[in-house]
Amino acid sequence: MVGTVLVTGATGTLGREVVRLLVARGVAVRGLSRRARAAGDGVEWVVGDLVTGAGLAEALAGVGTVVDCATTQGKQDVAAVGRLVAEARRAGVGHLVYVSIVGIDRVPLAYYQAKLGCERVVRESGLGWTVLRATQFHDLVLKAFDLSARLPVFPVVSGARIQPVEVREVAARVADLVGREPAGFAPEVAGPRVRSYRELAEAYLRAAGRRRVLVPLPLPGALGRALRAGGLTAPERAVGEGSFEQALARRFG
Repeated sequence: MVGTVLVTGATGTLGREVVRLLVARGVAVRGLSRRARAAGDGVEWVVGDLVTGAGLAEALAGVGTVVDCATTQGKQDVAAVGRLVAEARRAGVGHLVYVSIVGIDRVPLAYYQAKLGCERVVRESGLGWTVLRATQFHDLVLKAFDLSARLPVFPVVSGARIQPVEVREVAARVADLVGREPAGFAPEVAGPRVRSYRELAEAYLRAAGRRRVLVPLPLPGALGRALRAGGLTAPERAVGEGSFEQALARRFG
């Protein structure tokens, strides 16, 4: 029996989909939110804050599995996961599923270093744990392109390669892990194809019906080398089926 599942980051891009899938499978789901929310759609909403620790003990009462989809964009992630782990141990949680990112050990970004720190906290937690790394969601790429499209020219990271994945496919993998024994590092989830940043930018502009001059943005040093080398990709784990073009079609019609 899975028991009650607490989902942190339950109102975010991934968390919403994980909650929806678990409810559809008949799982008792408790969603953690920093603000009070009305009960509905089969979810028990509780108020809690991973950064301050407020409400965590109550949120974890009677929980068998925790799915951690939350992030502070790296600023306080390690401390937040540490508080979650400490309270989960006290509550007797049996399984912590932590969602992470492909390539964080290859690409030198501050946010990725924070995610690596979170993984370390999870591994050393004393809890049964599973870490699932996924490539960038289509939604994240679209947000980046939306911002770029507001500029007079459209910056394109020179030589960068990424492998975006459909968030619903990642959520399905997370939901599957909830019903299994702790697995340590689970097989990574990546999108169907490795794509150049420029190729995706061109597809975005076509779908949006916009004209912009694409301007190469070279990134120097280790970061640029890592992105050009495909540090954010996992070609051997191209298990996703939803394409970026399909995401664009949903977005722009």
